[in-house]
Amino acid sequence: MLKQIKYFQAVVRCRSFSEAAEECYISQSAISQQVQALERELGVTLLQRGNRHFSLTPAGEHFYRQSLLLTADFERLCKETAQIAHGDDFTLRIGYLKGYGGSEFQKAVAEFAEKRPNIPIDIKTGNHEDLYEQLRTDMVDLILNDQRRAFSDEYINIVLTTIDCHVEIAARNPIAGMGYVNAGDLRHTPCILIASKEQQEHEQNYYREIYGITSPVIFADNLDEARLMVVSGKGYLPIEGGSLPAQYKDVIIRLPLCRNKKPILRNYCAFWKADNSGFYIEEFAEILKAQFDKNE
Repeated sequence: MLKQIKYFQAVVRCRSFSEAAEECYISQSAISQQVQALERELGVTLLQRGNRHFSLTPAGEHFYRQSLLLTADFERLCKETAQIAHGDDFTLRIGYLKGYGGSEFQKAVAEFAEKRPNIPIDIKTGNHEDLYEQLRTDMVDLILNDQRRAFSDEYINIVLTTIDCHVEIAARNPIAGMGYVNAGDLRHTPCILIASKEQQEHEQNYYREIYGITSPVIFADNLDEARLMVVSGKGYLPIEGGSLPAQYKDVIIRLPLCRNKKPILRNYCAFWKADNSGFYIEEFAEILKAQFDKNE
C-alpha cells in the first residue's frame, strides 16, 4: 500500500496523472490503476474524476495531508533503523560560500538527500576564510568556495565553474545605465561585502588588492541583507553566480565588473582533504559538479 500512497501523492502534487506517471517512471494507465487500487483498499473515493480534470474529495483531502505525515515518519523510521543496524553515524558536513548567488548547491543537497536519505547533512556557511579554516581544522568534509590560493596537493580541487564577476546596483542609480563598470567607476559608491566580523578586514583587503576596489566598504551578514542594502541605495554588491531573483528584477540591475573593459573572472571550486576522501564525499562532489554543468 505504501507504493500506492506515494503514487497518489505524486498525482495530487503534480495535478496530473501524466506528469505524475513521468515522475514515477511508470505509464499513465499503471499509475491510474494503482490509485484506483488504493481507493478500493480504503473503501472510499479519493479523487473526483472529470473528462480531463480531477479534484480531491473531502476524504481525499484528509487522506492526502495525513499520508504526507505518514510517509515522512516512515522514512525517518527507516533511517533510524538502518543507522542502528549498521552503526552508521556518518554525517556529511558541507561548507557553503554564503555570498555565492547561484542555486546549484541547494539543488545538489536536495538530490543527495533524496538519493541518500539515511545520511544526515550538516551545512555551515561562511566567507572564503571561514570555510578554508573549517576545512583545514576538519570541521567540514567538503566546501564550495572561490579560489584565492594556488591548488595544494593536500586537497582534492575540482573547478566547478568559471564565472564573470558582476555588481548589483539599485536600478534608479544613474550608474545602472552604463552597461558595464570598472572598479574605478565605483570609487565614490560604497561597496557592500558579505563577511563575519572576524573576516571583515581580510575580505576588504582581498577586494581592494585583487579587484582594485577603492570605494568605502560596508558589510552585511548575508546575501538577502546585502541586497536590501542595495535596494535602499547604500551601495553596490559584488556578486557571482546565478541570476537575479525575481523579487529584485525591477529594483536591482546587474552590471559586468571589468578591468580595462575586460570581464573579471573567478573560479568556484569544490575542495576536500585528500586524506579524507570517502564515498559519500565524492558522490556529493559529483552531484554538485553535474548541477554546475547543467548551467553551462
